[in-house]
Formats: sequence, structure tokens, C-alpha cells
Amino acid sequence: MNKLMCALSERSQRMGVLYAILAYTIWGILPLFWKALKQIGAGEILASRILWSFVFSLLILIILRGLGDLKNAFSNGKTILSVSLGALFITANWFIYIWAVNSNRVIETSLGYYINPLFTVLLGVIVLKERIDRWQIVSLLLALLGVIIITVQYGRVPWVSLLLAISFGLYGLVKKLSNLTSIIGLTMETMIIAPLALGYIVYKQVEGTSSLVALSWEVSILVVLTGVVTAIPLLLFAQGAKCVPLSTLGFIQYLAPSIALILGIFLFKEDFSRVDLISFGLIWMALGIYSFSRKNFLDFSINKRFLRFFRV
Repeated sequence: MNKLMCALSERSQRMGVLYAILAYTIWGILPLFWKALKQIGAGEILASRILWSFVFSLLILIILRGLGDLKNAFSNGKTILSVSLGALFITANWFIYIWAVNSNRVIETSLGYYINPLFTVLLGVIVLKERIDRWQIVSLLLALLGVIIITVQYGRVPWVSLLLAISFGLYGLVKKLSNLTSIIGLTMETMIIAPLALGYIVYKQVEGTSSLVALSWEVSILVVLTGVVTAIPLLLFAQGAKCVPLSTLGFIQYLAPSIALILGIFLFKEDFSRVDLISFGLIWMALGIYSFSRKNFLDFSINKRFLRFFRV
């Protein structure tokens, strides 16, 4: 029904594109938000994000009268297992991202989210036994070459980029298997990991090394808003995905890492050498080939299933 309504209404499609752009724009400018919390350690930012995301998503569920669906989801053992795995992967992803941003490695996070769609393709081949065409193979090889060039130039693997791509790719795979709506999935994930987050905050307080003590009221508000900036983009994306063709979403998704790259270079003044440009160029070329291939893998296979978890 959603697809039929969208097909009949150009306005719905325009609004869908707007929602998707807003979602990816928020994701793109998140480095600014995490930088504003830099005085707090990455671990405590993560713990606060988990707790406040749980509170905010639970409030949304109450407003939407979805507590019954949440209860039903917790009655299924397989769902609890898959959500627990998802919570593990997204927690790792959040921590790496927050730590990297506040360690002046925003450009590396950008690279990670450029690589992510290609890693998703690789997951589809390895785990879901999907078939890809020669152009998608070429795109994967070009991306690999870009990573190798950075590794050789700097004498180290760009582990921040790779871990972000891997953790989010695995998160998407697990979410696909759980088949939950975005808000229920987020509520369950944060509920499962919340006791550990709360325990970590209490431990830091008892130890006397907590950064959350004696915060200004401005920073305290930002800490509370960590839940909002986590849930709102998901909800916007969920609404947009109902009415926007997957091919369009495939292009819009590059908005977030592009914004992060611009912030890293021009606002945060991070180093971006000629070698970085060559490596990014190869990955952009890979993404171009991948996006324009006649049998777009994400359009016809993985994404149709992966995007289920963005339903509200």
C-alpha cells in the first residue's frame, strides 16, 4: 500500500527524498555534536548515548502505543539473540566513531562509511550467497586497492575505517535477520546494553574519574540530546525509505560521509595528502561503478531486506 500511495503522489516522493536527505545530513554533521562533548571520555559519551537513546526510543514507543509489540518481540528467543548481537555490533560502531571523531580522525570515519556499501555487497556474497556481476567485482577490487595504498603509504592498516565498515555491515546483516521495525529494534538494543552502560557510569563515579561530574548546563543538555540525535535520523530515514526508490537512496547515502569529509578537511584541518586523494578517488570510482552497474546489487537483493529494519 505504501508503494502504491507513493507511486500516485509526487508530493510523497518529494517528501520522502527530503526526509532521507535530512537523515543523512544529521548523520553527516554528527562529528560537530561529538566534538562538543570532547571534554567527556569516549566511554562515558557512549554509555550516555545508550541510556538516553533507550529513554527517548521508549518514550516514542509509548506515544505510538507500541509497547505491546515490544513485549511480543521479547517473547521470541531467536529475536532476543539476534538483537543482542545487533546491540554488540552497534555499540562497537558507536564507540569507534565517537573515539575517532574526538581523536581528530574524522576523515578516517568518512572513509569507513564510503567503504560500507561495498562491504555490504561482500557480506551478501559470503553470507547470503548472492551473485554479483563483473562490474561489482571491479568495484570491490578498486576499493581494496584504495585501502592498500593508504596502508602502504602510512605503514598501518586504516583500522578505524575498516572497523566502522565491518561493524555497521554486520549490524545491518543481523538487523535483517531480526525483521523488527527501527524503533522497536533500537529500544530493544539499548535496553539490553543499558545495564552495562549504567554500570560503567557508576563505576567511573565511584572510582572518582568520571567526566560527567560538574558539567555545565549546556553540556548536560547535550548529553541528554545524545538519545535524540540517535533516534531522530533513524525515524526520518524510515519515513523516507517508504516512498523513495532504492536507487535514489543509494546515492543519498553518500551525503553523510561526504559531509564528514568536508568537515574533516576544512573545519577540523585534518591532514589530507595527495595519497589520501588518490585512495579516496579509487573508492569513489568503485562506488560510481557499483552504483551505475546494470544489475545493482543493493537494489535487487540485499538492500530490499536490509532496509526492513528502518520501518517505524
